[in-house]
Amino acid sequence: MATASVADAVDKVAGRTGFLNQSIKPRINDKKICGPAVTILEGPTQEFLPPQHALDAIDEADEGSVIVISVNSEENVAVWGGLMTAGAVANKHEAAILDGAVRDLVEIKRDYDFPVFARSVSPGTTLGRFKTIASNVEVPIGEVMINPGDIVVGDVDGVVVVPREHAEEVLRMSQEIDEREAEQAKLIIQNGSLREGLAKYGRI
Repeated sequence: MATASVADAVDKVAGRTGFLNQSIKPRINDKKICGPAVTILEGPTQEFLPPQHALDAIDEADEGSVIVISVNSEENVAVWGGLMTAGAVANKHEAAILDGAVRDLVEIKRDYDFPVFARSVSPGTTLGRFKTIASNVEVPIGEVMINPGDIVVGDVDGVVVVPREHAEEVLRMSQEIDEREAEQAKLIIQNGSLREGLAKYGRI
């Protein structure tokens, strides 16, 4: 399924926006990702503390999890790097979604090819700047609130968060949208008319 279809389905089923800000984009590869969110909340500090909640989550979360780190849209500090990626790969996680920066891009691509969607890229560390506050709590990324267990879907178009209570209905509607759009595109090509395709299917 395309994230565009999932985003449209979340709009209709959940009645709220599920897609993240456009700056949260793939930084390592173009892999499609889908999995349940494991959430981490970070906040400012002047202490030199390791990101303990994130480190614990990487080791303890179920296989296939998407590690989501919220850090108040911080663009200049990396909340993820090569060692955390190694842990995520070792524990067979699906991806990382970062409301902040990622670093060690060459290492992550070369050694792991692990999907990371991040707000930015920075060499800067969180040590002395941010600390992890909690895990598996509701966290914001921009205006979208993400709960543990929400389904996170991502591809080159961006990231969409599906509320877990609507997951089945959103899945069904997303598949229907994909199928209709394929039929609609075929009709447009066959008839040489965008207007006819729009008139028949009522979708743009």
